[in-house]
Amino acid sequence: MKNGKFYIATFGCRTNQADSAALREDFQLEEFEETLRPSEADVVVVNSCTVTHRSDQQVRQLTRRMCRESPGARIIITGCYAQRAPLALAGIPGVDAVVGNSHKGELVRIATESGTAGASPLGHHEIAAIYRDDFKKIRSMEVTAAAQTGGRTRPFVKIQDGCDAKCSYCIIPQVRGPSRSVPPELILDQVRYLIDQGFKEVVLTGIHIGTYGIHFKNRISLDQLLQQIVSLPGLLRLRVSSIEPMKLSRRVIELAASCDRIAPHFHICLQSGSDSVLRRMRRPYTVRRFSSILEEIDRRLPDAGIGTDIVTGFPGETEADHRQTVSFVQQMPFTYLHVFPYSDRPGTVASQMPDRVRSQDIRARANELRCLSEEKNRAFRKRFVGKKLSVLTLTEKEEGLRTALSGNYLKAKVDDTVPANFIIDGTVLKEDAKGFQILKI
Repeated sequence: MKNGKFYIATFGCRTNQADSAALREDFQLEEFEETLRPSEADVVVVNSCTVTHRSDQQVRQLTRRMCRESPGARIIITGCYAQRAPLALAGIPGVDAVVGNSHKGELVRIATESGTAGASPLGHHEIAAIYRDDFKKIRSMEVTAAAQTGGRTRPFVKIQDGCDAKCSYCIIPQVRGPSRSVPPELILDQVRYLIDQGFKEVVLTGIHIGTYGIHFKNRISLDQLLQQIVSLPGLLRLRVSSIEPMKLSRRVIELAASCDRIAPHFHICLQSGSDSVLRRMRRPYTVRRFSSILEEIDRRLPDAGIGTDIVTGFPGETEADHRQTVSFVQQMPFTYLHVFPYSDRPGTVASQMPDRVRSQDIRARANELRCLSEEKNRAFRKRFVGKKLSVLTLTEKEEGLRTALSGNYLKAKVDDTVPANFIIDGTVLKEDAKGFQILKI
């Protein structure tokens, strides 16, 4: 290979994973070879997340380790943390460039141009070069769909980026910019390409995918895009990633109920089961409105997997608020929860709010909800014992068993003689406390 080897470490959400897939293809087009050993790399990319304080800390720790293990490589940090606080990363010894999301599409050029290391535009050789804008003129920009999958059996296709919402706790609009969508023809071309490569399932991802297409001159809604995708021959399963409740159209639910190519799986962000907390979060719905959406899904798709995000310990959250959240989760047909202890993000409205919740209370509330999530998920798994389940076989395997994933987001184990990237039907023999169904094909 002409330009050597590259290594990419990815933090955070599926959108970040899709971005890393696009970077991977960009490097390969420039005749770089990917390596799974950072010590062998000529270029190391850390694609960062900044949604919590912990994710920031993990990015810094990994970056320092990469600098130690790959002293001869060019070290580049990109992603959301790079966009939010480039100076905090540029000062890490050994980092050559900090590339914000605004310049992520130029990262390979930056990695290959001469003089990047130490050539800081700030004039200080002890800090890295910084490439970052503030998104003020980015509304008309069209993002491109992610490409290669890096060997995954469930490739992510980014259909949208950015967010126009004003949630009081969230830093994402500042680091991802305004909402903008990939033109449908590019998405369809990407899905066709993945079908031709033999993939059976495609996952659509974005920051706020319910807003897909609203800024196009000729508007196209998410459900219209889904209809076009599922009409493509050869695609067996289409999965939609996380979506905001007020942007989940009833038409999307109806389409999923009528089309077996769309995975019966919805991840809808709740954040709190208390209306007073939702108001402080600036979330544009009530608990009652949210419950009506879940009831509609449960009515139309009773076996659907339904997940959600919950933030515990938001400023001003009382024990009564927490109990309302617990009660709401118990009543609703959730099949799993992603629980996040509140993490203060400088620059957000919430970071200036009083009435902070004690850290020990935040941890206790998060633990209670995680235990509740395990209970609900296990009860959901047990419903399928003795029944047929259609699963996609994945690459992970252990002790003679291969992991697989059902349309309704249940993990299963099948005999590892079945190759990866196959959709098969099996009967659930038993439910495993580790979180798996055991299938007989």
